[in-house]
Amino acid sequence: MTDIGTQFQQRAAEHLSALVRIPTVSHPDPGHQDDVAFARFVKTFEASYPLLHEHLDRTTVGPGGLLFHWAGDSAEKPLVLMAHWDVVPVVESDWSEDPFSGRVSATDVHGRGTLDDKGSLVVICEAVETLLAEGYSPEQDVYLSFGCDEEVAGTAAVEAVDELRSRGVTPWLVIDEGGAVVEGVFPGLRRPAALVGVAEKGLLDLEITTADQGGHAAMPRQGGAVARLARAIGRLDQHPFPVTLTDPALAMVETLGEHVRGPLRAVLSRAGSLRPALAQAFARMGPETAAVVRTTVAITRLEGSPAANVIAARATAHANIRIQLGETVESVVARLGDVIKDRTIELRVVSGSNPTSVSPSDGEQFDAIRSAVAVTYPDAVTAPYVMMQASDARHFHAISDHVYRFSPFAMTREQRDSIHGVDEYISLDALGRGVAFYRHLIAERP
Repeated sequence: MTDIGTQFQQRAAEHLSALVRIPTVSHPDPGHQDDVAFARFVKTFEASYPLLHEHLDRTTVGPGGLLFHWAGDSAEKPLVLMAHWDVVPVVESDWSEDPFSGRVSATDVHGRGTLDDKGSLVVICEAVETLLAEGYSPEQDVYLSFGCDEEVAGTAAVEAVDELRSRGVTPWLVIDEGGAVVEGVFPGLRRPAALVGVAEKGLLDLEITTADQGGHAAMPRQGGAVARLARAIGRLDQHPFPVTLTDPALAMVETLGEHVRGPLRAVLSRAGSLRPALAQAFARMGPETAAVVRTTVAITRLEGSPAANVIAARATAHANIRIQLGETVESVVARLGDVIKDRTIELRVVSGSNPTSVSPSDGEQFDAIRSAVAVTYPDAVTAPYVMMQASDARHFHAISDHVYRFSPFAMTREQRDSIHGVDEYISLDALGRGVAFYRHLIAERP
Protein backbone atom coordinates (compact mmCIF):
# COMPACT_ATOMS: atom_id res chain seq x y z
CA MET A 1 0.00 0.00 0.00
CA THR A 2 1.43 3.38 -0.99
CA ASP A 3 0.98 6.63 0.89
CA ILE A 4 -0.73 8.52 -1.94
CA GLY A 5 -3.03 11.16 -0.46
CA THR A 6 -2.41 10.23 3.18
CA GLN A 7 -1.85 13.87 4.13
CA PHE A 8 -5.45 14.63 3.09
CA GLN A 9 -7.20 11.72 4.81
CA GLN A 10 -7.86 13.08 8.29
CA ARG A 11 -9.37 16.43 7.33
CA ALA A 12 -11.45 14.81 4.59
CA ALA A 13 -12.74 12.18 7.04
CA GLU A 14 -13.64 14.81 9.66
CA HIS A 15 -15.52 16.96 7.16
CA LEU A 16 -17.28 13.99 5.57
CA SER A 17 -18.31 12.72 9.00
CA ALA A 18 -19.86 16.07 9.88
CA LEU A 19 -21.81 16.18 6.61
CA VAL A 20 -22.99 12.57 6.83
CA ARG A 21 -24.44 13.27 10.27
CA ILE A 22 -26.92 15.68 8.62
CA PRO A 23 -29.77 13.56 7.12
CA THR A 24 -30.33 15.33 3.80
CA VAL A 25 -32.81 12.73 2.56
CA SER A 26 -34.56 13.63 -0.70
CA HIS A 27 -38.27 12.95 -1.11
CA PRO A 28 -40.34 13.24 -4.31
CA ASP A 29 -42.87 15.22 -2.28
CA PRO A 30 -41.13 18.40 -1.05
CA GLY A 31 -43.62 18.54 1.80
CA HIS A 32 -41.97 15.48 3.37
CA GLN A 33 -38.43 16.83 3.10
CA ASP A 34 -36.53 18.06 6.14
CA ASP A 35 -35.72 21.62 5.06
CA VAL A 36 -33.99 22.29 8.38
CA ALA A 37 -31.49 19.52 7.68
CA PHE A 38 -30.79 20.85 4.19
CA ALA A 39 -30.21 24.37 5.55
CA ARG A 40 -27.95 22.99 8.28
CA PHE A 41 -25.94 21.11 5.69
CA VAL A 42 -25.18 24.34 3.80
CA LYS A 43 -24.08 26.09 7.00
CA THR A 44 -21.81 23.21 7.98
CA PHE A 45 -20.44 23.07 4.45
CA GLU A 46 -19.62 26.78 4.55
CA ALA A 47 -17.79 26.40 7.87
CA SER A 48 -15.82 23.40 6.58
CA TYR A 49 -14.46 25.19 3.51
CA PRO A 50 -13.85 28.87 4.33
CA LEU A 51 -11.26 29.52 1.60
CA LEU A 52 -13.51 28.01 -1.06
CA HIS A 53 -16.34 30.30 -0.03
CA GLU A 54 -14.03 33.30 0.20
CA HIS A 55 -12.44 32.95 -3.23
CA LEU A 56 -15.14 31.33 -5.38
CA ASP A 57 -18.33 33.00 -6.56
CA ARG A 58 -21.45 31.08 -5.46
CA THR A 59 -24.85 31.00 -7.15
CA THR A 60 -27.89 29.11 -5.89
CA VAL A 61 -29.66 27.18 -8.66
CA GLY A 62 -33.02 25.44 -8.51
CA PRO A 63 -34.37 24.54 -5.08
CA GLY A 64 -30.95 24.78 -3.44
CA GLY A 65 -28.23 23.52 -5.77
CA LEU A 66 -24.86 25.25 -5.43
CA LEU A 67 -22.86 26.46 -8.43
CA PHE A 68 -19.37 27.83 -7.76
CA HIS A 69 -17.06 29.65 -10.18
CA TRP A 70 -13.31 29.65 -9.63
CA ALA A 71 -12.00 32.19 -12.13
CA GLY A 72 -8.83 31.14 -13.93
CA ASP A 73 -6.38 32.94 -16.16
CA SER A 74 -8.43 31.76 -19.16
CA ALA A 75 -12.05 30.79 -19.79
CA GLU A 76 -11.18 28.81 -22.93
CA LYS A 77 -11.30 25.31 -21.38
CA PRO A 78 -13.66 25.42 -18.38
CA LEU A 79 -13.75 22.40 -16.10
CA VAL A 80 -16.96 21.35 -14.32
CA LEU A 81 -16.67 19.12 -11.24
CA MET A 82 -19.96 17.67 -10.00
CA ALA A 83 -21.42 15.94 -6.96
CA HIS A 84 -24.72 15.87 -5.09
CA TRP A 85 -25.40 16.09 -1.38
CA ASP A 86 -28.88 14.64 -1.06
CA VAL A 87 -29.22 10.97 -0.14
CA VAL A 88 -31.80 8.20 -0.44
CA PRO A 89 -33.98 7.13 2.52
CA VAL A 90 -32.87 4.41 4.92
CA VAL A 91 -34.56 1.63 6.84
CA GLU A 92 -32.67 2.02 10.10
CA SER A 93 -33.50 -1.47 11.36
CA ASP A 94 -31.63 -2.98 8.39
CA TRP A 95 -28.36 -1.23 9.28
CA SER A 96 -25.86 -2.61 11.79
CA GLU A 97 -25.39 0.91 13.20
CA ASP A 98 -26.89 4.39 13.00
CA PRO A 99 -26.94 5.19 9.25
CA PHE A 100 -26.23 8.85 9.99
CA SER A 101 -23.55 8.31 12.62
CA GLY A 102 -20.69 9.46 10.41
CA ARG A 103 -18.50 7.22 12.54
CA VAL A 104 -14.80 7.39 11.71
CA SER A 105 -12.95 4.16 12.42
CA ALA A 106 -9.25 3.47 12.01
CA THR A 107 -9.80 2.72 8.32
CA ASP A 108 -13.21 4.00 7.19
CA VAL A 109 -15.99 6.57 7.44
CA HIS A 110 -19.44 5.01 7.91
CA GLY A 111 -22.91 6.20 7.01
CA ARG A 112 -25.44 7.02 4.31
CA GLY A 113 -23.90 9.21 1.62
CA THR A 114 -20.25 8.34 2.19
CA LEU A 115 -20.11 6.85 -1.30
CA ASP A 116 -23.25 8.36 -2.84
CA ASP A 117 -22.35 11.15 -3.04
CA LYS A 118 -21.08 13.28 -0.17
CA GLY A 119 -17.71 11.56 -0.43
CA SER A 120 -17.25 12.97 -3.93
CA LEU A 121 -18.33 16.42 -2.80
CA VAL A 122 -15.81 16.35 0.04
CA VAL A 123 -12.79 15.26 -2.02
CA ILE A 124 -13.54 17.91 -4.66
CA CYS A 125 -13.75 20.60 -1.99
CA GLU A 126 -10.68 19.35 -0.13
CA ALA A 127 -8.74 19.58 -3.41
CA VAL A 128 -9.90 23.15 -3.98
CA GLU A 129 -9.38 24.21 -0.34
CA THR A 130 -5.84 22.81 -0.14
CA LEU A 131 -4.84 24.34 -3.48
CA LEU A 132 -6.16 27.71 -2.33
CA ALA A 133 -4.20 27.36 0.92
CA GLU A 134 -1.07 26.88 -1.18
CA GLY A 135 -1.81 30.06 -3.14
CA TYR A 136 -2.71 28.23 -6.33
CA SER A 137 -4.66 30.02 -9.04
CA PRO A 138 -6.07 27.91 -11.90
CA GLU A 139 -4.98 28.44 -15.46
CA GLN A 140 -8.51 27.69 -16.68
CA ASP A 141 -11.93 28.42 -15.18
CA VAL A 142 -13.24 25.80 -12.77
CA TYR A 143 -16.92 25.33 -11.89
CA LEU A 144 -18.28 23.22 -9.04
CA SER A 145 -21.87 22.05 -9.49
CA PHE A 146 -23.37 20.48 -6.37
CA GLY A 147 -26.93 19.19 -6.69
CA CYS A 148 -29.47 18.94 -3.88
CA ASP A 149 -32.10 16.74 -5.54
CA GLU A 150 -30.32 14.21 -7.74
CA GLU A 151 -31.89 11.23 -5.98
CA VAL A 152 -35.38 12.34 -7.02
CA ALA A 153 -34.39 13.45 -10.54
CA GLY A 154 -34.91 17.07 -9.53
CA THR A 155 -34.25 20.36 -11.28
CA ALA A 156 -31.05 21.69 -9.67
CA ALA A 157 -28.74 20.23 -12.32
CA VAL A 158 -31.05 21.34 -15.13
CA GLU A 159 -30.98 24.89 -13.79
CA ALA A 160 -27.21 24.74 -13.35
CA VAL A 161 -26.97 23.91 -17.06
CA ASP A 162 -29.31 26.79 -17.89
CA GLU A 163 -27.18 29.14 -15.79
CA LEU A 164 -23.95 28.10 -17.51
CA ARG A 165 -25.59 28.36 -20.91
CA SER A 166 -26.76 31.90 -20.10
CA ARG A 167 -23.15 32.78 -19.30
CA GLY A 168 -21.94 31.34 -22.59
CA VAL A 169 -20.00 28.54 -20.87
CA THR A 170 -19.21 25.45 -22.94
CA PRO A 171 -17.45 23.04 -20.58
CA TRP A 172 -14.25 21.51 -21.89
CA LEU A 173 -14.68 18.62 -19.44
CA VAL A 174 -17.47 17.62 -17.06
CA ILE A 175 -16.97 14.89 -14.47
CA ASP A 176 -19.61 13.56 -12.09
CA GLU A 177 -20.14 10.46 -9.94
CA GLY A 178 -20.18 7.14 -11.72
CA GLY A 179 -17.58 4.45 -12.26
CA ALA A 180 -14.97 3.57 -9.67
CA VAL A 181 -11.74 1.65 -9.24
CA VAL A 182 -12.82 -1.99 -9.00
CA GLU A 183 -11.34 -5.46 -9.02
CA GLY A 184 -12.66 -8.79 -10.17
CA VAL A 185 -15.19 -7.44 -12.66
CA PHE A 186 -13.48 -8.82 -15.75
CA PRO A 187 -12.25 -12.41 -16.18
CA GLY A 188 -8.49 -12.78 -16.37
CA LEU A 189 -7.79 -9.18 -15.37
CA ARG A 190 -5.53 -9.14 -12.31
CA ARG A 191 -5.19 -5.36 -12.13
CA PRO A 192 -7.77 -2.89 -10.83
CA ALA A 193 -9.99 -1.31 -13.47
CA ALA A 194 -10.82 2.40 -13.32
CA LEU A 195 -14.13 2.47 -15.18
CA VAL A 196 -15.05 5.88 -16.57
CA GLY A 197 -18.63 6.32 -17.74
CA VAL A 198 -18.80 7.85 -21.21
CA ALA A 199 -22.60 7.59 -21.44
CA GLU A 200 -25.67 6.65 -19.42
CA LYS A 201 -28.43 4.24 -20.15
CA GLY A 202 -31.88 5.73 -20.47
CA LEU A 203 -34.30 5.56 -17.57
CA LEU A 204 -37.97 4.60 -17.72
CA ASP A 205 -40.43 4.28 -14.86
CA LEU A 206 -43.45 2.36 -16.13
CA GLU A 207 -46.78 1.49 -14.56
CA ILE A 208 -48.30 -1.83 -15.69
CA THR A 209 -52.00 -2.00 -14.83
CA THR A 210 -55.03 -4.16 -15.46
CA ALA A 211 -58.57 -4.04 -14.07
CA ASP A 212 -61.38 -6.54 -13.58
CA GLN A 213 -64.46 -7.05 -11.44
CA GLY A 214 -63.60 -7.26 -7.76
CA GLY A 215 -65.57 -9.00 -5.06
CA HIS A 216 -65.42 -11.17 -1.97
CA ALA A 217 -62.43 -13.46 -1.64
CA ALA A 218 -64.77 -16.33 -0.71
CA MET A 219 -66.01 -16.46 -4.32
CA PRO A 220 -62.95 -16.08 -6.60
CA ARG A 221 -63.04 -16.35 -10.37
CA GLN A 222 -60.22 -17.49 -12.60
CA GLY A 223 -58.30 -15.01 -14.70
CA GLY A 224 -58.87 -11.87 -12.67
CA ALA A 225 -56.74 -8.72 -12.57
CA VAL A 226 -54.02 -10.18 -10.34
CA ALA A 227 -53.70 -13.33 -12.45
CA ARG A 228 -53.42 -11.31 -15.67
CA LEU A 229 -50.80 -9.04 -14.14
CA ALA A 230 -48.82 -12.03 -12.87
CA ARG A 231 -48.96 -13.56 -16.34
CA ALA A 232 -47.66 -10.31 -17.87
CA ILE A 233 -44.79 -10.10 -15.39
CA GLY A 234 -43.92 -13.74 -16.09
CA ARG A 235 -43.73 -13.06 -19.81
CA LEU A 236 -41.41 -10.10 -19.25
CA ASP A 237 -39.16 -12.27 -17.09
CA GLN A 238 -39.12 -15.09 -19.64
CA HIS A 239 -38.40 -12.81 -22.60
CA PRO A 240 -35.59 -10.37 -21.70
CA PHE A 241 -34.44 -7.78 -24.17
CA PRO A 242 -31.97 -8.91 -26.84
CA VAL A 243 -28.29 -8.45 -26.13
CA THR A 244 -25.89 -6.16 -27.95
CA LEU A 245 -22.32 -5.07 -27.31
CA THR A 246 -22.41 -1.31 -27.87
CA ASP A 247 -19.43 0.67 -29.11
CA PRO A 248 -18.48 1.93 -25.60
CA ALA A 249 -18.78 -1.61 -24.22
CA LEU A 250 -16.59 -2.90 -27.04
CA ALA A 251 -14.02 -0.20 -26.24
CA MET A 252 -14.08 -1.33 -22.60
CA VAL A 253 -13.52 -4.97 -23.60
CA GLU A 254 -10.69 -4.07 -25.95
CA THR A 255 -8.97 -1.81 -23.41
CA LEU A 256 -9.18 -4.25 -20.52
CA GLY A 257 -8.44 -7.18 -22.83
CA GLU A 258 -4.95 -5.82 -23.47
CA HIS A 259 -4.15 -6.50 -19.81
CA VAL A 260 -5.82 -9.91 -19.45
CA ARG A 261 -3.61 -12.92 -18.84
CA GLY A 262 -4.06 -16.38 -20.29
CA PRO A 263 -5.85 -17.70 -23.40
CA LEU A 264 -8.71 -15.22 -23.03
CA ARG A 265 -6.38 -12.45 -24.19
CA ALA A 266 -6.21 -13.92 -27.69
CA VAL A 267 -10.02 -14.04 -27.82
CA LEU A 268 -10.42 -10.44 -26.66
CA SER A 269 -7.87 -9.22 -29.19
CA ARG A 270 -10.52 -10.12 -31.79
CA ALA A 271 -13.40 -8.56 -29.84
CA GLY A 272 -14.60 -6.50 -32.79
CA SER A 273 -15.27 -9.61 -34.86
CA LEU A 274 -16.75 -11.52 -31.93
CA ARG A 275 -19.31 -8.96 -30.76
CA PRO A 276 -22.42 -11.23 -30.85
CA ALA A 277 -20.65 -14.05 -29.02
CA LEU A 278 -19.17 -11.70 -26.42
CA ALA A 279 -22.57 -10.12 -25.82
CA GLN A 280 -24.06 -13.56 -25.14
CA ALA A 281 -21.17 -14.38 -22.81
CA PHE A 282 -21.68 -11.16 -20.85
CA ALA A 283 -25.38 -11.97 -20.48
CA ARG A 284 -24.55 -15.31 -18.85
CA MET A 285 -21.83 -14.07 -16.47
CA GLY A 286 -24.17 -12.47 -13.94
CA PRO A 287 -26.52 -9.53 -13.42
CA GLU A 288 -23.79 -6.85 -13.38
CA THR A 289 -22.32 -7.85 -16.74
CA ALA A 290 -25.73 -8.76 -18.20
CA ALA A 291 -26.85 -5.19 -17.59
CA VAL A 292 -23.99 -4.01 -19.81
CA VAL A 293 -25.42 -5.70 -22.89
CA ARG A 294 -29.19 -5.25 -22.70
CA THR A 295 -32.10 -3.13 -21.59
CA THR A 296 -33.08 -4.33 -18.11
CA VAL A 297 -36.54 -4.54 -16.53
CA ALA A 298 -36.94 -4.66 -12.75
CA ILE A 299 -40.37 -4.98 -11.15
CA THR A 300 -39.98 -2.88 -8.00
CA ARG A 301 -43.49 -2.54 -6.57
CA LEU A 302 -46.77 -4.43 -6.69
CA GLU A 303 -50.23 -3.17 -5.70
CA GLY A 304 -53.49 -5.07 -5.55
CA SER A 305 -56.26 -5.65 -3.09
CA PRO A 306 -56.69 -3.26 -0.16
CA ALA A 307 -57.63 -6.12 2.21
CA ALA A 308 -56.94 -9.82 2.75
CA ASN A 309 -60.52 -10.86 2.00
CA VAL A 310 -61.10 -8.63 -1.04
CA ILE A 311 -60.46 -9.61 -4.65
CA ALA A 312 -58.49 -6.84 -6.37
CA ALA A 313 -60.46 -4.89 -8.96
CA ARG A 314 -57.21 -3.31 -10.09
CA ALA A 315 -53.68 -4.71 -10.03
CA THR A 316 -50.57 -2.63 -10.73
CA ALA A 317 -46.86 -3.31 -11.08
CA HIS A 318 -44.17 -0.65 -11.26
CA ALA A 319 -41.22 -1.38 -13.53
CA ASN A 320 -37.88 0.40 -13.39
CA ILE A 321 -36.23 0.04 -16.78
CA ARG A 322 -32.68 0.97 -17.86
CA ILE A 323 -32.59 1.53 -21.61
CA GLN A 324 -29.66 0.30 -23.67
CA LEU A 325 -27.88 2.68 -26.04
CA GLY A 326 -29.55 2.55 -29.45
CA GLU A 327 -33.05 2.12 -28.00
CA THR A 328 -35.61 4.72 -26.92
CA VAL A 329 -38.47 5.05 -24.47
CA GLU A 330 -40.90 4.54 -27.35
CA SER A 331 -39.20 1.42 -28.73
CA VAL A 332 -38.97 -0.14 -25.27
CA VAL A 333 -42.67 0.42 -24.50
CA ALA A 334 -43.60 -1.01 -27.87
CA ARG A 335 -41.55 -4.16 -27.29
CA LEU A 336 -42.99 -4.66 -23.82
CA GLY A 337 -46.49 -4.55 -25.30
CA ASP A 338 -45.49 -7.12 -27.91
CA VAL A 339 -44.09 -9.43 -25.24
CA ILE A 340 -47.07 -9.15 -22.88
CA LYS A 341 -49.62 -9.75 -25.67
CA ASP A 342 -52.62 -8.77 -23.60
CA ARG A 343 -54.80 -5.83 -24.61
CA THR A 344 -56.27 -5.60 -21.13
CA ILE A 345 -52.86 -4.58 -19.80
CA GLU A 346 -52.21 -0.83 -19.82
CA LEU A 347 -48.64 0.50 -19.99
CA ARG A 348 -48.31 4.04 -18.65
CA VAL A 349 -45.07 5.99 -18.76
CA VAL A 350 -44.60 7.70 -15.39
CA SER A 351 -41.31 9.27 -16.48
CA GLY A 352 -38.69 8.50 -19.05
CA SER A 353 -35.50 9.71 -20.68
CA ASN A 354 -33.54 8.25 -23.56
CA PRO A 355 -29.90 7.17 -23.28
CA THR A 356 -27.38 10.00 -23.43
CA SER A 357 -25.00 10.66 -26.26
CA VAL A 358 -21.55 9.08 -25.98
CA SER A 359 -18.50 11.13 -24.99
CA PRO A 360 -15.19 10.23 -26.67
CA SER A 361 -12.86 7.76 -24.96
CA ASP A 362 -9.88 9.32 -26.70
CA GLY A 363 -8.59 12.88 -26.89
CA GLU A 364 -7.38 15.41 -24.34
CA GLN A 365 -10.32 15.16 -21.95
CA PHE A 366 -10.23 11.39 -21.47
CA ASP A 367 -6.44 11.56 -21.31
CA ALA A 368 -6.72 14.10 -18.47
CA ILE A 369 -8.82 11.64 -16.47
CA ARG A 370 -6.48 8.76 -17.31
CA SER A 371 -3.51 10.83 -16.16
CA ALA A 372 -5.16 11.64 -12.81
CA VAL A 373 -5.98 7.95 -12.34
CA ALA A 374 -2.38 6.97 -13.12
CA VAL A 375 -1.11 9.30 -10.39
CA THR A 376 -3.58 8.16 -7.72
CA TYR A 377 -4.09 4.48 -8.63
CA PRO A 378 -0.86 3.54 -10.45
CA ASP A 379 -1.83 -0.13 -10.94
CA ALA A 380 -5.26 0.60 -12.44
CA VAL A 381 -6.23 0.29 -16.10
CA THR A 382 -8.50 3.15 -17.18
CA ALA A 383 -11.31 2.07 -19.50
CA PRO A 384 -14.61 3.51 -20.76
CA TYR A 385 -17.96 1.99 -19.90
CA VAL A 386 -21.69 2.79 -20.01
CA MET A 387 -23.18 3.75 -16.66
CA MET A 388 -26.32 1.84 -15.78
CA GLN A 389 -27.58 4.33 -13.18
CA ALA A 390 -28.89 7.85 -13.85
CA SER A 391 -26.98 10.92 -12.70
CA ASP A 392 -27.15 14.70 -12.89
CA ALA A 393 -24.40 14.52 -15.52
CA ARG A 394 -26.90 13.54 -18.20
CA HIS A 395 -28.19 17.11 -18.35
CA PHE A 396 -24.74 18.49 -19.15
CA HIS A 397 -24.64 16.79 -22.56
CA ALA A 398 -26.75 19.76 -23.69
CA ILE A 399 -23.75 22.09 -23.32
CA SER A 400 -20.71 19.80 -23.57
CA ASP A 401 -19.45 16.98 -25.76
CA HIS A 402 -17.18 15.67 -23.02
CA VAL A 403 -19.23 14.48 -20.03
CA TYR A 404 -17.81 11.69 -17.88
CA ARG A 405 -18.79 9.75 -14.78
CA PHE A 406 -16.10 8.60 -12.39
CA SER A 407 -15.82 8.50 -8.60
CA PRO A 408 -12.09 8.31 -7.79
CA PHE A 409 -12.55 5.67 -5.09
CA ALA A 410 -11.53 2.03 -4.85
CA MET A 411 -14.72 0.08 -4.09
CA THR A 412 -15.21 -3.56 -3.21
CA ARG A 413 -18.23 -5.54 -4.37
CA GLU A 414 -19.64 -5.12 -0.87
CA GLN A 415 -19.27 -1.35 -1.04
CA ARG A 416 -20.89 -1.13 -4.46
CA ASP A 417 -23.84 -3.12 -3.12
CA SER A 418 -24.15 -0.73 -0.16
CA ILE A 419 -24.96 2.22 -2.46
CA HIS A 420 -28.74 2.62 -1.98
CA GLY A 421 -28.36 -0.41 0.29
CA VAL A 422 -27.18 -0.82 3.88
CA ASP A 423 -23.96 -0.23 5.86
CA GLU A 424 -22.46 2.20 3.36
CA TYR A 425 -18.87 3.24 4.05
CA ILE A 426 -15.74 4.63 2.37
CA SER A 427 -12.12 3.95 3.24
CA LEU A 428 -9.77 6.67 4.46
CA ASP A 429 -7.33 5.56 1.77
CA ALA A 430 -9.93 6.16 -0.95
CA LEU A 431 -10.70 9.62 0.45
CA GLY A 432 -7.06 10.63 0.39
CA ARG A 433 -6.59 9.35 -3.14
CA GLY A 434 -9.78 11.11 -4.21
CA VAL A 435 -8.38 14.45 -3.05
CA ALA A 436 -5.13 13.74 -4.88
CA PHE A 437 -7.09 12.83 -8.02
CA TYR A 438 -8.94 16.15 -8.15
CA ARG A 439 -5.85 18.17 -7.26
CA HIS A 440 -4.11 16.63 -10.26
CA LEU A 441 -7.11 17.08 -12.54
CA ILE A 442 -7.38 20.77 -11.63
CA ALA A 443 -3.71 21.71 -11.59
CA GLU A 444 -2.12 19.37 -14.15
CA ARG A 445 -4.63 19.05 -16.98
CA PRO A 446 -3.73 20.32 -20.45
